[in-house]
Amino acid sequence: MTMVIDCHGHYTTAPPQHDEWRTAQLAAYESGTTPPPYPEISDDEIRATIEENQLKLIEERGADLTIFSPRASRMAHHQGDQGVSEAWSQKCNDLIYRVTQLFPGTFAGVCMLPQSPRSGLEASVRELRRCVEELGMVGCNLNPDPGGGHFEHPPLTDEYWFPIYEAMSELDVPAMIHVSGSCNPAMHATGGFYLAADTVAFMQLMEGDLFARFPKLRFIIPHGGGAVPFHWGRYRGLADMLKKPSLDDYIMNNVFFDTCVYHQPGVDLLAKVIDSKNILFGSEMVGAVRGIDPQTGHYFDDTKRYVDALDIGEDDRHAIFEGNARRVFPRLDAMLSARGL
Repeated sequence: MTMVIDCHGHYTTAPPQHDEWRTAQLAAYESGTTPPPYPEISDDEIRATIEENQLKLIEERGADLTIFSPRASRMAHHQGDQGVSEAWSQKCNDLIYRVTQLFPGTFAGVCMLPQSPRSGLEASVRELRRCVEELGMVGCNLNPDPGGGHFEHPPLTDEYWFPIYEAMSELDVPAMIHVSGSCNPAMHATGGFYLAADTVAFMQLMEGDLFARFPKLRFIIPHGGGAVPFHWGRYRGLADMLKKPSLDDYIMNNVFFDTCVYHQPGVDLLAKVIDSKNILFGSEMVGAVRGIDPQTGHYFDDTKRYVDALDIGEDDRHAIFEGNARRVFPRLDAMLSARGL
């Protein structure tokens, strides 16, 4: 029987004390004072935030396990400095770890990284190692534009990023390429910045030769790959013009898209254009779009319904729901295998 693994979940319902501390931390940074101690948050408080939200919906919609990370829009790497970002990352990741310990059969952890835009990646490498080696996390979220919507960082193929790629390869963990909140007034966060960054990331990977140097590197581009599947012919044509090999051989052994596409025609297109071996089930629930679609009467982010309705074979459906996630996240596969799953 197929296990339904959601590769894209965020802790958007964290206890309010957590976000209140973040506000106080940033205020202390601005005033040049010491932030207050991080508040005590009980296990019962964490349980309540999960049981009344993510867990309830997971059970209602028929999923089994969610790969769970801190709230993407609150990573906010552009706020504060390296010390602020490092402290915030640690608190967010520790909270994810506590969720995975309270609900070990339902959540596997993925960490955020302290990518302060004016700093290198040394702290990010340290935090990745801590989260994987000490907290048992199975991957990370990598922000390709930690400046918050101005795209001033070098492309993902630049040597700037190599320290984190070396650590990812050594630890055998993937990254979801995921931006955070936008500080650019011309770039709406979830409707503009997220999808633009997804699309830009794919083109950056296409232009370089990153996977020749890092053959074990694996990236999930979320939100259905941004605009890429809809414009697949454009990217195939650009690859030809740039004298690159076929995308199937050149990029798609290392790059994967999720199903965070909130209507049936969009998921239909994704599955028609992109090989099933490159699609991971994801919902981003509870996330960017929380309402009910008046055309269907179902929640927009109930993406399992869309995958269930695809006109594909059961082997392909199994790959999307379970097989690909276990292949892309080998530490998750080992964790599940140790439980006899």
